[in-house]
Amino acid sequence: MLWWTLAYRSLCLAALLVVASCIGSEQKRAGDEGSRSTSGRTSTTGSSTGGSSSRRYHRLQHGQCTYTFILPEGDGNAGASCRETKAGTQYNANSLQRDAPPPEPDYSNQKIQQLEHVMENYTQWLQKIENYIKESMKAEMAQLQQSAVHNRTAAMLEMGTNLLSQTAEQTRKLTDVETQVLNQTSRLEIQLLENSLSTNKLEKQLMVQTNEISKLHDKNGFLELKMQEMESRHREELEVLREEKSNLQALVIRQSGVILELEAQLGKASGNSTVLQKQQQDLMDTVHSLLNLCSKDGVVPNSTKQADEEKKFRDCADLYEAGFQKNGVYTINISPQETKKVYCNMETAGGGWTVIQRREDGSVDFQRTWKEYKMGFGSVSAEHWLGNEFVYMLTSQRQYALRVELTDWDGHQAFSQYDRFHIGSEKNKYRLSLKSHSGTAGRQSSLVIHGADFSTKDMDNDNCMCKCALMLTGGWWFDACGPSNLNGMYYTQGQHVGKLNGIKWHYFKGPSYSLRATAMMIRPLDFS
Repeated sequence: MLWWTLAYRSLCLAALLVVASCIGSEQKRAGDEGSRSTSGRTSTTGSSTGGSSSRRYHRLQHGQCTYTFILPEGDGNAGASCRETKAGTQYNANSLQRDAPPPEPDYSNQKIQQLEHVMENYTQWLQKIENYIKESMKAEMAQLQQSAVHNRTAAMLEMGTNLLSQTAEQTRKLTDVETQVLNQTSRLEIQLLENSLSTNKLEKQLMVQTNEISKLHDKNGFLELKMQEMESRHREELEVLREEKSNLQALVIRQSGVILELEAQLGKASGNSTVLQKQQQDLMDTVHSLLNLCSKDGVVPNSTKQADEEKKFRDCADLYEAGFQKNGVYTINISPQETKKVYCNMETAGGGWTVIQRREDGSVDFQRTWKEYKMGFGSVSAEHWLGNEFVYMLTSQRQYALRVELTDWDGHQAFSQYDRFHIGSEKNKYRLSLKSHSGTAGRQSSLVIHGADFSTKDMDNDNCMCKCALMLTGGWWFDACGPSNLNGMYYTQGQHVGKLNGIKWHYFKGPSYSLRATAMMIRPLDFS
């Protein structure tokens, strides 16, 4: 567009130059013709009286300029008055007779040639201007074309980018839709599989129920047959019983006579029994007299002496102080009316310990009921639980200390000792009370210091909804299952690791290590 604008302006400039030159030449020509027309009018006027004359005009069109040339044309009459005929000369029809001044030479052709020459010059100038404009516009046109191409390329790239982004967005949306469809399809497939599995299970259950129903029908038929047989047998037995009843009635009648005879014989024997009673009384008097004689001489039977000794001792500490310093089974007087056999440890930590619990080989099952833990079980010379009721009676008569002996499967031994140990009555659920922990089986106490109620598999008194006695086995002061249970399941070597329901003492070997042997012993706090 810029090139055409410059070209159009250049052409207009050239046209203005041509018009200006044409106007100048016209003015000059008009001046010349004016001078000629003056003389022409005089001659024409003179000749018009004699007759009419005609003129010829010649026009040239060059571009926007129009050139008009007046060509003289005369007839014979007019010419006769204007020219002189010379004798011996040939007449020229195109020559004019002028009076004065002498005819001027014809400049029209020269003017035309000059104008053509000027036009050629102008044309050359226009061509030069056009070439200059073209050359000057080449760089701008190239730059414009380059910028247009760049703009078009940028527009195309932007359009392509937009199309790519839209395509990516549509692809992402299609991918999301495809993913959702796949997820929904997989869910439906899973539901179909679950439904098919549940249908198969229901079919199997239905088959099982059908089989059971058929079996029940068979059993029902069999039972009906049995009932019929039993009814027939019952009838037969009733008939037999009726016969036996009649026979027994007859027998009773016969036996009544025999009973009367026996009563008479019993009366006779009662007299003989009074004689025997008198003899027995005499024998007892003789025995008492012999015992009195023995007591006077200082001789006392061993059984009487042993019973007197056993009634003196409330626990193993009393036995130790009385001189019995060997480990073994002894009889203690738990209450004035009741004695109990216990195992006494007379060697550990100064002796005098009454053993209330012992585990060593797994020979006794400790998964027992509340009543069994109350009264005790096992053998006091081996694995046993002395009994909560007896421990309560012991710890109620004076203050006791508790010592817990522990042995692992590598032979390492440790202990935990408490300066205060007491359990409540059965009404108080044999609640444990402890104070002042020490020992080598952990820095912390594995027994609940603040106290806990005793629980068994049939009496849940713990602070957990899970029923610790059933989950961890055995009876114990669990609290919320807690870090210890010396009455758990006994596991042999090789199976003792990773057992939460074994014999555990958390702060000695961890929560899942089942120990090899344990012992719980009590001793009066003032023992020395």
